[in-house]
Amino acid sequence: MSSNTSRRAFLKSSALAGLAAEPLLVAAPVPMPEPRAEKGLVFLFQGDSITDGNRGRTTDPNHIMGHGYAFSIASRIGADFPESGFSFYNRGISGNTVTDLQKRWSVDTLALKPDVLSLLVGINDTDLVVNKPAEATSLEQFESTYRGLLTDSRNQHAACLFVLGLPFVYPVGQRSENWERWRDDTAQRQGIVRKLAAEFNAILVDYPALFDKALTKAPIDYWIWDGIHPTVFAHELMAREWIKQVSSQLTFLKKYR
Repeated sequence: MSSNTSRRAFLKSSALAGLAAEPLLVAAPVPMPEPRAEKGLVFLFQGDSITDGNRGRTTDPNHIMGHGYAFSIASRIGADFPESGFSFYNRGISGNTVTDLQKRWSVDTLALKPDVLSLLVGINDTDLVVNKPAEATSLEQFESTYRGLLTDSRNQHAACLFVLGLPFVYPVGQRSENWERWRDDTAQRQGIVRKLAAEFNAILVDYPALFDKALTKAPIDYWIWDGIHPTVFAHELMAREWIKQVSSQLTFLKKYR
């Protein structure tokens, strides 16, 4: 499939409350509260291979964040705010579905007690629908399991900030085969993630919209080499967009806007 054909196929789918005063007295103004201290935050990136980024499985600090968007985010924030005592973890595992996340959620998420939980999952659930339908979870199961993960995390840490990324797929390479099934199932899972983001007051990172815009500058295989996995250039776009969206809740990130 040519770049122009791929592009056309994708684009088609794609206040202070008033104070009561005593008689004859004027109520003193109440000062605005100080911003919440954004120190010592624990950032955790969870998901599948896109998050995994071939990360190391040891404590070697040279490899623990992998080589994808999670690495770019952590390296930038960690370098610019060394005095803030932030911690960064990557627990993405290649090939994971939402059910796989559920099986390891206690050890790989709850045990780390994240203050900021970034989650990108769903494309492997679609892969099962396309290639191994007997092993696939239904959309209803996907939603209930995903909701359960967020509920468990919220019950553990009520103030945890959720950052939910929309899964994505493009008609490149093998994904060009059965493209309509890839496109339609992924779109339905995107809708579920949007719904959950609203339900849990989470930040939503719309990666598909990001790549829609990127298509005006280069063909899709420049950004997503096999229809699923980002190139180094696309990972950088993801990191920039993640920081931009999260800066709406973490004020120190406005430095990058």
